[in-house]
Amino acid sequence: MARLLQTPPKFHPSEWDIANQMQCASTESQKSRSERVIAESRRLLDEIGKATQKTQSDVSRKIEQRREEIKFWKQELDNKLEQLVHETEVLLTFKTRVQKSLESCREPLIIAQKCLLNRQRRSGIDLVHDEVEQELLKEAEVLQGVIALLGRTLEQTNEQIRLNRSAKYNLEMDLKDKFTALMIDDYCGSLTNNTPDIRYTDNAMEIEGNFVSPEDWIDFSNMNVEKADEQRNNSLALRALIDGILSQAANDMRKQREIVNVAFRNRVKEVKDAKQKLEALLAMVMEETASQEKNIAALKKAIADKEGPVRVAQTRLETRNHRPNVELCYDTVQYRLISEAQEITKNIQRQDMLAQAETELKGLSCRQLSLEEEIQVKENTLYIDEVLCMQMRESVCINSF
Repeated sequence: MARLLQTPPKFHPSEWDIANQMQCASTESQKSRSERVIAESRRLLDEIGKATQKTQSDVSRKIEQRREEIKFWKQELDNKLEQLVHETEVLLTFKTRVQKSLESCREPLIIAQKCLLNRQRRSGIDLVHDEVEQELLKEAEVLQGVIALLGRTLEQTNEQIRLNRSAKYNLEMDLKDKFTALMIDDYCGSLTNNTPDIRYTDNAMEIEGNFVSPEDWIDFSNMNVEKADEQRNNSLALRALIDGILSQAANDMRKQREIVNVAFRNRVKEVKDAKQKLEALLAMVMEETASQEKNIAALKKAIADKEGPVRVAQTRLETRNHRPNVELCYDTVQYRLISEAQEITKNIQRQDMLAQAETELKGLSCRQLSLEEEIQVKENTLYIDEVLCMQMRESVCINSF
């Protein structure tokens, strides 16, 4: 109990002084180290702050530069899209022109074919492969060639419109992506350290495999612009070609139509002239037939007038042949009767002109029938050429589209 109540040992005053001195030195040393750390921390914080601010400013500047670059390409794409849309609209009007021109060729071709079919109904010698038929066949050939050419041109136009729309689609998709990228970069450029919705994002710094290089990015838009320019230039060239084709086709069809019409007019004139000559010949034949009929009547009357004298002469001769015996004398009467009978008989036999006249009358009748038939052939030809064909061709109108 006495040990428990023993007082602790006491230190020497010098020890107390040393202990106090050590505490002061240790505290001063710790303070110095702390001050150095604080100073270094402040320097580092200032450095990091300035570096962060500089980096953030640089990033903001880069974002702004990127926005300007996107705006530049967006404007380029917008311009090309506007040009291509306008060109496609103009090409669509050219397509309509080709379609109308193609449709307008069908009626002239049908009429040319109908004319050829109608002219097959000509008869006799008029069923001739004349200039009209040659030019009609050429006209049908020209029209068929124009229809085939316009058909190919229409197909080419449709294909060019498809290519234009394909290039337009690529431009629109690129513009859509540019617009989205611009919106994103606008948002990114607007962010500050005090923006409420900034946040930490996991894996934000990872670069995925679908990133492209800036060169590839430029090449992609540049390729779309070049394709748009190429299709626009092709479309311009096609429009110039269509203009030339439509103009040349209309000129060829008009020229051939006029050639056919001139051939028809000339042929109608020829047929009318031939018909007039045939009608003049018919009138002459009919006049000659009337004269021949009168001649035959006169011949028949002359023959009839000779029958009495012949019978008298022959009766006298036959009666005098019955004279008896020596009275049956070859006297001057007998001689003259025989001479008379022979003379009259000879004169009657000379009337063989009647048979010849009747033959000629038959020939005239045949000629009249032939001429009438030929005139009918010419009338049929005139009806076909002048009424059916030429009037039908008046409706043919070759327009320039």
